[in-house]
Amino acid sequence: MISKQLLIFGFFVIIVEYYSFIAVRNVIRHTNGNLHGWLFLLYLILSLSALWSLYAFPHYGRSVWPSISLKYLVNIFIVIFIGKLLVGVIMLSADILMIIPNLVSFLFSFKNHPLGIPPEGSRFIGRYTFISQMALLIGGVLSAGLVYGISNRYRYQLIRVKVSLKNLPEEFKGLRIIQISDIHCGSFDDPTAVAKGVQAIMNEKPDLILFTGDLVNERAEEIVPYLEIFSRLKAPMGVYSVLGNHDYGDYVSWPSEEAKRENLERLWQHHADMGWRLLLNEHVLLKRNKQQIALIGIENWGAGRFAKYGDMKKAVTGLENTDVVTKILLSHDPSHWEAEVRKDYRDIALTLSGHTHGMQFGIDIPGFKWSPVQYVYKQWAGMYQDENQYLYVNRGYGFIGYQGRLGMLPEITLIELA
Repeated sequence: MISKQLLIFGFFVIIVEYYSFIAVRNVIRHTNGNLHGWLFLLYLILSLSALWSLYAFPHYGRSVWPSISLKYLVNIFIVIFIGKLLVGVIMLSADILMIIPNLVSFLFSFKNHPLGIPPEGSRFIGRYTFISQMALLIGGVLSAGLVYGISNRYRYQLIRVKVSLKNLPEEFKGLRIIQISDIHCGSFDDPTAVAKGVQAIMNEKPDLILFTGDLVNERAEEIVPYLEIFSRLKAPMGVYSVLGNHDYGDYVSWPSEEAKRENLERLWQHHADMGWRLLLNEHVLLKRNKQQIALIGIENWGAGRFAKYGDMKKAVTGLENTDVVTKILLSHDPSHWEAEVRKDYRDIALTLSGHTHGMQFGIDIPGFKWSPVQYVYKQWAGMYQDENQYLYVNRGYGFIGYQGRLGMLPEITLIELA
């Protein structure tokens, strides 16, 4: 039986295809016979390929395919569909805006305009053709941009942040922390490029390295080809990590719960193999001379449909018996900060998160940032502050789904405490 969601999605695809076809037809209808036929054939091939990719994407989009070239081909066709989606939005909006005045015109002057359809060559027809041209141009620019974005998938940017924490012990002022997040190694296809990012981290000579979740897409085995590369991450005060929503294998149909559990345990072991201290709803005390701060790491705590494995009460148990004032939290999903941390744990000075990737698409320039993901997550990239509490959301080291980044580059964050 066809699900309601599938029917809705099918209707959505039909609307997109209908309006993109109308736009293309309006633009190419005045070309000569041979050129018209070739252009229409090209459009038909691209459309059928994009529709096939809509099927292939959720089945294989998060995994490494036997053919990497096929994986990127699917992504190209997906971005073509995204471009057509924008065309459809523009054309539908134009229809809505023009139907209303033309309906009024039909009601009050139907004798001159039978059925409300303007005569051939009227201003309405010219305007609609212009809108079709503009819609195809804008949609084409978006698709071309997303194709270009594939070349940015390993273009790591180093972002330097200085944060002043209240009552930070003197020994920890100037502490250099590298944060990375959302590696998603199952999407990688270039170990050399990944290693360059790791070397860029080590070139900064950090005191402490923190990873905020999503090491893999689905399965623990995805990290195996990159174990040696990421084991190069070293810091005097250690490398610490937490799990993200993708690390639990929740998006895989496992033959049994035991198989799923074994996969998770293998992932824990891989963290250890790389020399990373995985924090599972627990904390550690970081010491410099006779002063110390607390590093708290919880399992994934997500809003909405994302699982809540995190247990803050368990993670902070025992801290009440110490003289620690400064506490830093690693929590993969930034929605956790507003939902629980700011309400019940006002003594946590700094929370480090990831998860959003900045949607791997947007505008990210000094003084201004925008991405569609901001309509889902209030805190989605960069630094946020509420009184004496701070949240930093890393844009992600890797990528998933869309094999690229447009305007939202992969990030290595250097945080200096003050």
